Amino acid sequence: MTAEFRDGGPLGHGPGRTPFWDLLPPAARQALREAGSVKTFTAREHLVRQDEFGDHLLVVGSGCIKVTTVSATGYQAVLALRGPGDLLGEQGGLDGGPRSATLTALTPVRALAIPGEAFRAAARDHPVVTGAVHQVLSARLRDADRQRTSAGADPVAARLAGLLLDLAAGHGRRHASGAVEIALPLSQDDFAGLVLGSRRTVSRVLEQWRAEGWVTTARTHVTIENADALKRVREGGPPGG
Repeated sequence: MTAEFRDGGPLGHGPGRTPFWDLLPPAARQALREAGSVKTFTAREHLVRQDEFGDHLLVVGSGCIKVTTVSATGYQAVLALRGPGDLLGEQGGLDGGPRSATLTALTPVRALAIPGEAFRAAARDHPVVTGAVHQVLSARLRDADRQRTSAGADPVAARLAGLLLDLAAGHGRRHASGAVEIALPLSQDDFAGLVLGSRRTVSRVLEQWRAEGWVTTARTHVTIENADALKRVREGGPPGG
């Protein structure tokens, strides 16, 4: 099995959440390794598509995945980004219903694919697996509640600053100048979805920050030039303070 799924847990997971794989003891991890197989996906490849049927679950070993959903009117919403150790596809994989979202690899991804029945069998033998699933789902509900609360209380600029700093911590590439490039191909539409804001507002904020010299942007990349200024924005203080 690959290094991403060794007993020490996956590398590179960002702060703030304990991923599914890290909640499991060695025996449960081994049972899931034996029940599944490792699959690789190239950047921009879909791991699963919304509304399709499939009975497998995925545990991310390496890479970053964008979770999106499309409404009946064609509006695409970015729900989350997932990374090493995260469990994905658990709803369709366990209840047999259609996939509720599309999973797209933002970077090359390695993932452990586990058939639903094999996952349930491993959970029967190792009840801690079921407990870990419940813990993950509960944490995601709390995250969603916090995000909705933040959307009502904090300005888009503060939410965007926090998102960029979190992405830099988990997926940053430091330049010799000290600037940190977020090494994920995310568009302004993606940023808007992740902070529950409009693309127009996100574009305006980024334009202001570019003028201040706090960030530089390319079509799908952002580089943080002044992290301290973004931290002050995130915390609600004066940017120049």
